[in-house]
Order: sequence, then C-alpha cells, then structure tokens
Amino acid sequence: MYSIKGTVAMIDPALKNEIQRWLVSLNKDPIFKILLKNSNLTRVQAETFLIDVLAEKISEKRIVYEDKAKLRLIETGVSRGSFNRTLAQARRNIIRSIYTVILLGYLGIFDDPRLFPYIEISNKIRAYSERYRELLESGEVNEDQIRILKTLQEEIEKGLFTLSKPKVLSGKT
Repeated sequence: MYSIKGTVAMIDPALKNEIQRWLVSLNKDPIFKILLKNSNLTRVQAETFLIDVLAEKISEKRIVYEDKAKLRLIETGVSRGSFNRTLAQARRNIIRSIYTVILLGYLGIFDDPRLFPYIEISNKIRAYSERYRELLESGEVNEDQIRILKTLQEEIEKGLFTLSKPKVLSGKT
C-alpha cells in the first residue's frame, strides 16, 4: 500500500493478473508480433500504451499512473516517471503514424493500386479478430472453427510478411 494525496491505494491483484495475462498472450500472438515489428512502436511502448488505454476499460474505474506503472510485465513494475516517459514516446510515435496516413490521403496515394494489398490485409485482420472474439464469447468452439481460424491466421501471417518488404511499394515484387 502507498499514499496518494491522503488516500490509500492498492493494485487489485486479480486486475493485475488479468491485464498481465492478456499482455503475455498478446506477445505470443504471431499476427501481433508481425504488426508490432513493422510498426513505429517498440514492444515496451506498445505494452505501456495498451496498459494506459485498456486497463481502465477492463477495471471500469480510473487507475492512477503509479498503479498503471505496476501493471507492466516486469516483475517489479516500473517507476511512474519511466512509465510516463515511455507512454509519451508511444503517443508521439502513434501520432506520427497517424499523420503519415493523413499525409498519404492528402497526396491521393491511397488510390495507388500498390496500397490495395495493405487495405485488403487490414480487412482480413479485422474479420479474423471479430470472428475470434465471437467464438470466445460464445464459448462454443469446435474443431472446424479452430481449423478455419488457424488457416486464416496463417494466410494473414504470410500476407503480412510479404507486405513488410519495401519492394512491395516499388511495384517490382
């Protein structure tokens, strides 16, 4: 326990366990790994940003940054200052990525056929994640559904691997 402006706060161990379990499973997700590797975020920045954004949604209550810092996958957590610096870096990288997308739209680049495979893979990933979430929520998973999801996952992984090569945008693949 520790004191924050006269109040006593503690991290709920069940919440910490749930968030950390989700982060560990996400780090094992091959699609997440490929997307992260080719993004502007480090693994630590992504983890920190996800904790900042999702921890409060999961807990359905406000979480102070001292507690968010303790949700990191590092056994002891990190200091609030370290958490906030990493979070600022992640936010800056995300904003730059968004501005890159806006710039491409402004320049009319999205109409270039070389970008169509990226849009297509994005739609496949969304369909995959929606189907995966539906299956988890329904609790009724059978072997055929698992096989279909596994096939789709492998197709997405292969597509992401191919699209991560700079030559794809040169038009000379």
